[in-house]
Amino acid sequence: MDIFYRFIETTGFAHMTWGNAIMIVIGLVFIALAIIKDYEPLLLLPIGFGAVVGNIPYIATMQLGVYDQGSVMSYIYFGVKQGVFPPLIFLGIGAMTDFSTMLSNPKLILLGAAAQIGIFLTLIGALFLGGLFESLHFGISEAAAIGIIGGADGPTSIFLASKLAPELLGAIAIAAYSYMALVPVIQPPIMMLLTTKKERLIRMKPPREVNKREKIIFPIAAFMISALIVPGAMTLLGMLCLGNLLKESCVTERLAATARTSLIDIVTILLGFSVGASTQASNFLTTKSLCIFGLGAASFCVATAGGVLFAKLMNLFLRGDNKINPLIGAAGVSAVPDSARVVQMVGQREDPDNFLLMHAMAPNVAGVIGSAIAAGILWSILVK
Repeated sequence: MDIFYRFIETTGFAHMTWGNAIMIVIGLVFIALAIIKDYEPLLLLPIGFGAVVGNIPYIATMQLGVYDQGSVMSYIYFGVKQGVFPPLIFLGIGAMTDFSTMLSNPKLILLGAAAQIGIFLTLIGALFLGGLFESLHFGISEAAAIGIIGGADGPTSIFLASKLAPELLGAIAIAAYSYMALVPVIQPPIMMLLTTKKERLIRMKPPREVNKREKIIFPIAAFMISALIVPGAMTLLGMLCLGNLLKESCVTERLAATARTSLIDIVTILLGFSVGASTQASNFLTTKSLCIFGLGAASFCVATAGGVLFAKLMNLFLRGDNKINPLIGAAGVSAVPDSARVVQMVGQREDPDNFLLMHAMAPNVAGVIGSAIAAGILWSILVK
């Protein structure tokens, strides 16, 4: 009987807490959303399963956890903690992305910049809350890491959190990816609220054709200019631009194909699973974590509204067929290509023959670059 009781004490049931049970349920909800609702399945499924794995109780001496030095999980999590995985994700994104629509209509870059207002307003909001409630005290570095959620860019959020607020990395990563997955739910009501039917019916002129030389020069020039101005963005933008150059040069198709398929798939699995496993109840179910989710939702809404309202502002100075459909301003957040697809979906509800997807990709891609630059600025200023 002693052996039996000793065995019982080693099981997960014996050490299960309400916190562990709640996090396991949350993980199962993520898996259900990925499979049943098809919400960002490539991200939510590994994150959800990782949350289940990370919250199965174990004996400390077994070294199974993410935070246990020398465990297998700790080696996988190293890529998150040290910011290795996000740049590799950016390499794959660059190899998949076509910058043509942005290059054909450069003024749409401003929409991607305008959407980043969510980052900086959330930073201020986090500091304000910290001043009101002592239990929610966020330092400037923590507030900056939380603010980047407003860019709706998971890899950038993880990268900056790993540098400025590693203790909040799990909550920030889950919040960022959760709101990326909920783009089709969160954005349409804001877009409908801030635009009129007449504005939603605006048809934009077809983008001009961009030649091969422009496509090759852009990633080189964009990286050099951005990195010289904001060295902190060099890692993310360097990998993004390298991936795009591999694609557009047409001489490294094998490398480009690997970056946009095998490599990004492997990194996505490891990143999602290890982030999910890091959400252990003892570290995740805290007042700060819940506050991060609230601030993340607010920042995402503000970023969406910022892009739409700036498009309306630009229309005050544009005439004729140069006017912008304000819906595409919502694509200024970095959720590529989901935000652009939402713009297409909302636009076609009003006019089934109005195709906004290619136009929306311009601020969408600009948002990726903008969030990386914003992260670089914050890192450069706040790094200790």
